[in-house]
Amino acid sequence: MNPIIDHIQITVKNLEIAEPFYDKLMPILGFDINRKSKGTVKAHEFDVVEYFHPLLIFAINSPREAFKNDTVHRRKPGALHHLAFKVDSTTEVDELYPLIKSTGAKIVNPPQFYPQHGEHYYALFFKDLEGIKYEIVTSNSTQNVIR
Repeated sequence: MNPIIDHIQITVKNLEIAEPFYDKLMPILGFDINRKSKGTVKAHEFDVVEYFHPLLIFAINSPREAFKNDTVHRRKPGALHHLAFKVDSTTEVDELYPLIKSTGAKIVNPPQFYPQHGEHYYALFFKDLEGIKYEIVTSNSTQNVIR
């Protein structure tokens, strides 16, 4: 088996608030906003918004009624700690930085090297409107920009 991810679904607190944010973010990450779809999964009581890319489907889901007031925290058991999207170079991380900022994302750490993760590990960390953490990263040893 090749460990290739087909789709990722993340539950957000409020789909009506999250969807406009992800509508801005996903094209920056390479998803075709024209291929977005929406639906309801009645058997599991959630609405879903899916963003399509030939290599990955990314979706946001509404929460169960019983959990809708829970606080998002990446350190809770079973929670998503963060999700990293890989790019080819530090230049690409740097170019994506102002685009990510323009979505209204909260920048946790601007682009920089993280030697604790490897000599060439260069990343940008940000959170969505509800506190879900993401990363744009390159660890390519042939960097376009060395700082």
